[in-house]
Amino acid sequence: MKTETELRELLASLTLEEKVGQLVQLSGEFFSDDEGLKTGPTQKLGIDPTMVELAGSVLNVAGAEKTRAVQEAYLAKSRHKIPLLFMNDVVYGCKTVLPIPLGFAASWDPDLVRECYAGAAEEARAMGIHVTFAPMLDLVRDARWGRSLESTGEDPWLTSVYARAMVEGLQGDDLARAGIASCIKHFAGYGAVEAGRDYNTVDMSERRLREMYLPPYRAAVEAGCRAVMPSFNVIDEVPSTANTWLLRDVLRGEWGFDGAVVTDYAAISELVPHGVAADDAEAARLALEAGVDVDMKTACYANNLCDLVRSGAVDEALVDEACLRVLTLKNDLGLFDDPYRGASPAEEERTFLTDEKRARARKLADESIVLLKNEHDLLPLDPQGEGRIALIGPYAASHALIGLWAVQGDPASVPTLAEALTEIAGDRVTCAQGSPYLVDESSLGFFGRSGAGDAAWDEDSLGALREEALAVARKADVVIMALGEHPMESGEGGSKADLRLPAIQRELLRAVHALGKPVVGVIFSGRTPVLSDIAPWCDALIEAWFPGTEGTHALADILFGVVNPSGRTAMTFPYATGQEPLYYNAFNTGRPEKTSGHTNRFTSRYVDCPTDPLYPFGYGLSYTTFAYENLRASSETLTADGTLEVSVDVTNTGRMAGDEVVQLYVRDLVGSVVRPVKELKGFERVHLEPGERRTVSFTIDEPMLRFWRRDLTFGSEPGAFEVMVGPHSAEVQTLPFTLVA
Repeated sequence: MKTETELRELLASLTLEEKVGQLVQLSGEFFSDDEGLKTGPTQKLGIDPTMVELAGSVLNVAGAEKTRAVQEAYLAKSRHKIPLLFMNDVVYGCKTVLPIPLGFAASWDPDLVRECYAGAAEEARAMGIHVTFAPMLDLVRDARWGRSLESTGEDPWLTSVYARAMVEGLQGDDLARAGIASCIKHFAGYGAVEAGRDYNTVDMSERRLREMYLPPYRAAVEAGCRAVMPSFNVIDEVPSTANTWLLRDVLRGEWGFDGAVVTDYAAISELVPHGVAADDAEAARLALEAGVDVDMKTACYANNLCDLVRSGAVDEALVDEACLRVLTLKNDLGLFDDPYRGASPAEEERTFLTDEKRARARKLADESIVLLKNEHDLLPLDPQGEGRIALIGPYAASHALIGLWAVQGDPASVPTLAEALTEIAGDRVTCAQGSPYLVDESSLGFFGRSGAGDAAWDEDSLGALREEALAVARKADVVIMALGEHPMESGEGGSKADLRLPAIQRELLRAVHALGKPVVGVIFSGRTPVLSDIAPWCDALIEAWFPGTEGTHALADILFGVVNPSGRTAMTFPYATGQEPLYYNAFNTGRPEKTSGHTNRFTSRYVDCPTDPLYPFGYGLSYTTFAYENLRASSETLTADGTLEVSVDVTNTGRMAGDEVVQLYVRDLVGSVVRPVKELKGFERVHLEPGERRTVSFTIDEPMLRFWRRDLTFGSEPGAFEVMVGPHSAEVQTLPFTLVA
């Protein structure tokens, strides 16, 4: 490891071009041994070829042999032997893929998430990856946004809990000897894009930004993340990549962040179409002045910063501070001591897809799957029974269960649901596709076609698929319908205006339901879809998300009762797309639908749809039942330097052991600004045997009640509050208390 003095001496020895080079990030094709292969990308990007040789980091190169070869060739040409940084997406697992973050957020198990992310970091490190663009910490309240897949939901407190767990898991206790650096994204507020459309505008008050959207990023900074990625959107009509207030005043000034700021893909050049820069040179100046250290995949820094410095338009001190941050990150990773960080094929063989990692991924998937409906206790199915099981739907025999952004994952390593169920039920299971994901994939673009094939579905082909499935269903005693979004309908670029499942699948479900067989719906998705036209046709309904490498084994665990489901939603399921954005911690408004004194017509409601969600935040069923009794508090008042103990007795009143997620909410009844109807402030997962009762206690103190007040200071206000405890946000018991000065 170099000392700070040695790093500054190294910085002083660099030419201006070499310093700017450290701020340039290019993709893998620029580092090919074949000069002909690099010429095309160089010309397409319009980058000065001499700057390619000086680039300080690489995007999307992974694999020990590849990264070692690129690093070795680069160092052989480097005057100062400054190693390359290899950056990549390791968003929810590496080779061992976890459930998507929106899925594992339903586990309410940050400790297990931390362990799983440590395993992902071990696999990534073996491949030669140094920095991951993760975790994604955008609060999401609108399921139309495709990147809901990468989020941990709609609540700032819960997302902050996961932020710490993911950063700590990725980086470990000693970054130079274990783990990889975390580059959190997208800073800030990207989950609030208008109309739920990717890359779109964000417009909100500073109070809303600070109250709801900034806390998860700050939690990650406090956990020690080493890099931050600005978002594509605007904040106060200034793009984040050029937003000095956001990057210098808040991130570095208020929060004390001293790591690297790395743009998203081509974001600096996009300041031109945003309309805040006339050309790439101005875009480069704005980004550097705002505090951006690394330019991902544009020629803005490479082609313009040297001229801007020499002309006096940019202070070279800004280049120096950015370069020093990049050098410091490389030093913190131990790259000056070992440019390869131990990456090797042998390490890959040792770390990839181990039994231990698979077991953790399976446990996380077990805890992430949410039971939404279970009429007449249809589930669990009897693993030793004799009844015939029909498994029907486009996901029945699909390997495409890892979601869009598991970049290093291999779908072929994922057992199909048919295979997983057959492991338990043998030849009782009969499988039929029934329908494609979609009849027309043209709107999904290239990635969509690559995700599910290019089959042309005419009426005859569709009819044959359906008739085959109905024939299988007629012979069955129970039908499992494996339905969901096309794998490419969510994730980046996967925003949707209609959150219902594809029409061809809804029609298949209704045709199967008409046979009169018990139906279990299993939904695979990267968001919280609209299921109001699915649930009535299913006796039992499960949200499986995209569950990852061990997801189908986890589904088999749940379906056959090997595991009692304990997943609880981290994002609200809308009744209809038109309700979005929809979230539990909303404001009451002056005319709330249920309690206003006005006639129903003139309250905050729809004339064609309920205002309530189909399934609320924190919701999920179990194969057992739980009773909440005797909610009590240690006092009716809370002082500024005191605590309030809140307790409730929870009893397993069913016949099966299970886990309950006991949730604590608080409401500030009167504030200097309007406050949410409830806010999550704590939770506890408890395991209870049949008949077992346990007292679950929470401690409330004054810091938990702070918010951004009318004058934009952060603090609490004395007055009346309510504390609420229950199994989910829409079913709580309530007690009043008072905060006294």
